[in-house]
Formats: sequence, structure tokens, C-alpha cells
Amino acid sequence: MSYIKENFLLQSDLAVELYEKFAKDEPIFDYHCHLSEYQILENKPFRNLFELWLSGDHYKWRLMRNYGVSEELITGNKTDKEKFVAYCKTLEKAFGNPLYHWSQIELKEFFNCDLEINEQNALRIWDECNEYIIKNNITLQKLIEKSNVKCLFTTNEIFDDLSVFEDIKSKGYKFEVRPAFRADKIMNIEAEKYNEYVSKLGNIQTLDELEQVIEKRLIAFIDVGCVASDTALQKVYEVSAKDEAVVVFDKRRNGMSISQKDEEIFKGYLTYFLLKLYAKYNIRSELHIGAMRNNNTKMLKTLGLDSGFDSIAEDNSIKNLSRLMDRLNNENALPPMIIFNLNPKMNSEIMTLIGCFQDSSMKGKIQFGAAWWFLDNKAGIEKHLQDLTSTGHIDSFIGMLTDSRSFLSYPRHQYFRRLLCNYFANLMLNGEMTQDKNLVGEVVKNICYRNANKYFSR
Repeated sequence: MSYIKENFLLQSDLAVELYEKFAKDEPIFDYHCHLSEYQILENKPFRNLFELWLSGDHYKWRLMRNYGVSEELITGNKTDKEKFVAYCKTLEKAFGNPLYHWSQIELKEFFNCDLEINEQNALRIWDECNEYIIKNNITLQKLIEKSNVKCLFTTNEIFDDLSVFEDIKSKGYKFEVRPAFRADKIMNIEAEKYNEYVSKLGNIQTLDELEQVIEKRLIAFIDVGCVASDTALQKVYEVSAKDEAVVVFDKRRNGMSISQKDEEIFKGYLTYFLLKLYAKYNIRSELHIGAMRNNNTKMLKTLGLDSGFDSIAEDNSIKNLSRLMDRLNNENALPPMIIFNLNPKMNSEIMTLIGCFQDSSMKGKIQFGAAWWFLDNKAGIEKHLQDLTSTGHIDSFIGMLTDSRSFLSYPRHQYFRRLLCNYFANLMLNGEMTQDKNLVGEVVKNICYRNANKYFSR
């Protein structure tokens, strides 16, 4: 039997009460994920547990590599069953890793399987869950609806086809699917395929033309329901003058090489341009800071992007972030922002900076984004809550997201909610906050769903 019990992560009767009464049944507003809109539309039944659970999930791939598993059993040519067994063998001793918890919860939540995940049980789990998948004709729509998701934002590049979102809408699902606007491939001017990406937007020769097309594409996104954007940066760069960015763009479009300084000039200017544009159209702007990507060039060439070879960067760009936000604020062009930080050393710096730019236009206009990626674990979530409550206002927080390519990632919301309720219960039991359970429960409900639903309303 699984070690996951009803009181998992809930250390007191009070924590259990808060979770069961106020958190457990709240809907999910998933404002940042990497699910494929095409797969949501296609809604094909899954073939087996590997396709549903392991295919494309670089979190699991990374854990297996840390255990010395051959790449043949991760992304290679071994059978789906062999890869699944290898993952079970890896997981059985991965104590403390969030996947150790998430995977066990997912097994129970989606397949009603209480078997503990290990090498001994692997084949039995494989057979039972595959039978369940076939018998119940499991599709992505069913998984999302079972998880009580009301709305999810996919992450879409600026040149993506948007007709799929109208097609999804016509399906009559019980949840909404909206695109989040992402211009990273147009920003990352150092990328080998940069000119190819720009050319997908048309015959663009100048930075002025690029800016005009970006705005037109944003309007097209808005027309199919977009209310959010996403920008990923290793660090925030100093805002450069447009004429400097023009020189860099012209060099790159003419096939010339650019320097590290050129890259910083262009990214600094374009980040400013994009955020100002998002403010113009009242777009909620997610900013992900601190990932050092594609460290292993050999594996990048073999497997491509997003295959598990990123890490936490050490860059401290808090001053540049301050100057960027201040300039936008002075120009009345600071959009509602959600700032995700990947380096836990910077939590307090970012949280206190956020507090400098709040205003009465909305509750929690500038958000300290939920514990993200390598911080999305018990220790990271608890530290995030501590840092947020110490210098911010917890009832303004818009809560958790999946940020995942895994089809079974929604129990991560329940994982977060358990930790949230346990955090509040401990403070109550220590006499550090009100004993009014209904009042605390209202805050729990706000964080679980209501705040995000309101924040992204237009």
C-alpha cells in the first residue's frame, strides 16, 4: 500500500480541517502550463502509461539521469514498458524529491492505484493502469476535467497558429483554454535560428517593422482570449536606447555575428518594449528570471530544447529590474506583473522590490510568483510562503500553477494546498494568528482559486 495517507503533509487535525473544508475542492486556475493545445484539441485516447506519464516529462528524465540510468531507457529506443520499469526503480529510493510524492499521488488520483511505486510493483502497476486507461478511454479532456480545472493558459510563441483555440472552444469542454503570448524566440537574438523565427512573421527588415508585427500579433492573441504574456530571462538587462538596439538587429538580420554586449543591448530594449506594450493592452505579464539553460551542448544537439539540462543561474540583476520597473512606472506603463524567481537567495530582494510598485488599481498588482521549477518542492514552497508573508500580503497571492508538460501534473495543486493549510495551521496552533477558522478559510479559498480568477479577468 502507498505511504500517501489522507493526512499527507498535514501535521495536525487543524491542518486537515483547513484542507478538507476550504482547499481540497476548490477549482484550479492554471495560469501557466506547457500542455499542447493541439493535443487538447485532438483529445486522442492514450496508448499506455508511458505515453501518459513519462513521455516528454523532463523532470522525470532528469531524476533518472541523476540515478545513472542509461539514456536508452529515458529518451532512447528501449520499449515503453522498459522505460517505465526503469523509472519505478529510480523512484523507489528518491526520498525527498518532489517526484517521489507527485508520482505516488498521481497514481492514486488518476488510476485509483494504491500500490507503492518501486521495481517490485512496476509490472503490476503497468498492467493495472494500462487496463484502466483502455477501459475508461482516458483522454486529456477527461484528465483536465477530473482535476476540476476551470481555465488553463498554454504558452505560445508569437508566430503560432491561433485557429486551434477557436476549434477547442467549439468542442464545448468544461474548461477554457487560452494562449499566453510569448516573444522569447524574437527576443533571443543570439539563437542560431533567430532569422528563421523572425521570417515566420513576414519580410521584416527593420526593428520598427518588427515592433509593428509584434503588436499586431498580440492583438490577434487577444482576439482568441489571451490575457497573459510570458517572458523568460536568465537575468534582467539594463534598458538600452532604441537606436542601439536597431544597430544590433540590423547586424543580425544581415547575417553578421553579434557580441555578448550586443545581445544584452537588444534584450534590454526589447524587454522594455514588450512590457510597455503589455501595459497598453492590459496584459498580465509573467516574468521568469534565473534559469541558466542548455548547459550540456552535447545533449542539446542530440535531444533539443527542454530536455532536462537547465539549472539555476547565479546572476543578480535586481538593480536592473528595479530600474526597468521604475521607468515603466514613471511612464504610466507598468503592467500587472508576476515575477517568478528561480534563485532562492533572491526571494527577499525580489519580494521587497515588488512592494515598491503596488498601487490601488488592483489587489496584488505585482505578484511574487509561486515557487517555480527547481523550487517547486516542499522546502521551496515553505520558504516561498515564509518570504511572502514576511514582507508582503498573503491574501493578495494568486497561488499555484503547474508550469508542466506532464498530462498528470494537476495534483501538484493539491500538494501546494496541503502545504499552505499546514503552514497556516502551525501559525494558528503557535498562537501567532487568529483562531477564526472561517476567516483563515476565506484566505485559503482566495489563494487556491479566487485571486487568480479575479486577477486574470478583463
